[in-house]
Amino acid sequence: MISKPGAALTSPRVNVLGVGISALNLDLAVAKVAEALEQKRKGYICVTGVHGVSEAQEDSAFRTILNRAFLNTPDGMPMVWMGKLRGFREMGRVYGPDLMLRLFELSQSRGFTHFFYGGGPGVAEELKSKLETKFPGVRIVGTFTPPFRPLTAEEEADLVRIVSAARPDMFWVGLSTPKQEKFMASHWEQLEATLFFGVGAAFDFHAGRVRQAPRWMQRSGLEWLFRLVCEPRRLWKRYFKNNPLFILRAAAQISGIKKYELT
Repeated sequence: MISKPGAALTSPRVNVLGVGISALNLDLAVAKVAEALEQKRKGYICVTGVHGVSEAQEDSAFRTILNRAFLNTPDGMPMVWMGKLRGFREMGRVYGPDLMLRLFELSQSRGFTHFFYGGGPGVAEELKSKLETKFPGVRIVGTFTPPFRPLTAEEEADLVRIVSAARPDMFWVGLSTPKQEKFMASHWEQLEATLFFGVGAAFDFHAGRVRQAPRWMQRSGLEWLFRLVCEPRRLWKRYFKNNPLFILRAAAQISGIKKYELT
């Protein structure tokens, strides 16, 4: 059974199809992370948009993982719009790549340390180099690039040993959803790091491997379209299935036709 991390520091949540999305904005998310780090409160942070909420409709174990996160931030604009409809007027997008940069900026003055887990071959090292250049003095104390399969017992032992030696404040996970959330839920108590963050494509974005959508598209809820144009073979099934289904389900929830329990 997964215990609930950092319960005393968590934010109110908006029920989006049975998934509790933290009702906060980027500034508040950074403040809550900083507070947890100062208090050495262990836990994991998910950044969730339409894709994550949609995956949770078919996978109750994954839904539980999202709902037990220390923070489950509104990574996509539809999460923000749902929150505002529920009366959370100050709610804003907490986009994984933006959260990552803000916490690296914070680390320059607070001395927090970082560890990268995930990405394709060479990505974590490229990311380390780019962020050390962008944020002089920041300490990235290790990287680990896992294979595209479950870790063997020997690989698990290596990871535990490496992280135990580094003891990072922030452990960044750059895998896909729901793989990264499931990894965090099964490892956050085992590994000697304080907070775990599942930020997916942020590794590729900040390493310079993949382009980000323009800000106007991000603010308009159209980032999915930009990413689809950039990576059609990988993403077309996700967006053409999940987006229409999400709209129908959200309309049913808002209208009261269907109730979604937040457990």
